[in-house]
Amino acid sequence: MQPIAIIFDFDDTLTHDSTSLLLESLGIDADKFWKEEVQLLDKQDWDPIPAYQYALVQLSKKREEGPITKKMLQEFARKMKFHPGVTKMTELLQSYTKSKHPEINLEFYIISSGIGEIVRNTRIAPNFTDIWASEFLYEGENEEIAFPKKVISFTDKTRYIFQISKGIIGEKSRNNPFEVNKRVNYKDFRIKMEHMIFIGDGYTDVPCFSLIKRYNGVTFAVYDKHRQDRWGKAWNFMMDGRVSGVLSADYTKDSDLTRNLMMAIDSIAMKLTE
Repeated sequence: MQPIAIIFDFDDTLTHDSTSLLLESLGIDADKFWKEEVQLLDKQDWDPIPAYQYALVQLSKKREEGPITKKMLQEFARKMKFHPGVTKMTELLQSYTKSKHPEINLEFYIISSGIGEIVRNTRIAPNFTDIWASEFLYEGENEEIAFPKKVISFTDKTRYIFQISKGIIGEKSRNNPFEVNKRVNYKDFRIKMEHMIFIGDGYTDVPCFSLIKRYNGVTFAVYDKHRQDRWGKAWNFMMDGRVSGVLSADYTKDSDLTRNLMMAIDSIAMKLTE
C-alpha cells in the first residue's frame, strides 16, 4: 500500500478557535484576553504561541472560580463542535480512495499551535494517525495548568512534516526530540512531501504551506465563509503563491473543498502508481 498524508491545522481549519471557545465556556471575555493580555506580551517581543500559553496560565492563577485544570480542558474538548462535515470527512475520503485507488492508504494528521489536551480529547481525534500540538505542564492534585511544556509555533510545525516524511510517528516519536534530525536520503522518505496535502488557515501555517508547495505537494487555505474579516488573509496566501487553492471550510460530501481534496488524492495516486 502506498501512503498519502493529509495534514490539517486545527483552530479555524477544522473548528473555530478552540482557545477562544474555551475561554468563553469559562465565562471569560476572549476578545479582551487576546487584545489586552496576549497582545501586550507580543509587543514585548514574545512569540505569539508561548505568549498565549503564559497569559492563560496567569489568568488561571487569578481566576476567582478556581484554576484551569486538565480535566476542564478534556471535558470542554468532548463538547466541541466542528465545521460542517468534519466529523465524517476522514471516513468519506477513505471510502472514496478505497473505491478508486485500492493500492493507496490515506493517513490523517493534525499539527496545531493550539492546546494539545483539547485537540486529543475531541471526538474526531481517533480518526487521525497522529496529533501534535502545544502542551502545558500540569501541577498539583487537581492538575492545574502551570507552564508551557511544548510550544509549536510557525516553523516548529515543519518539524512534524519531516517526522511524517521519515515515519517518526506514534510512540516512537515521543520522548526523543532529536530523532527527526537523523539523516535520511529523500528517496528513502516513507512519505515524500509531493505525496502530502496540507490544509490550514493562518499565518502559523505559512512555513508548512511553503515547504510542501516547494516539493510540489498540495496546499489549501480555508476560511470561514461567515467571517468576511478572514477572507483577505486566505486570499493573500493564494496571491503569494503559497497555496494551491482557497476554499470555504466546508467538508461536507459535495462541497468544493471535499471535491478538491478528492482531485488532489487522484493526482497524487496517479504519480504513485505510474
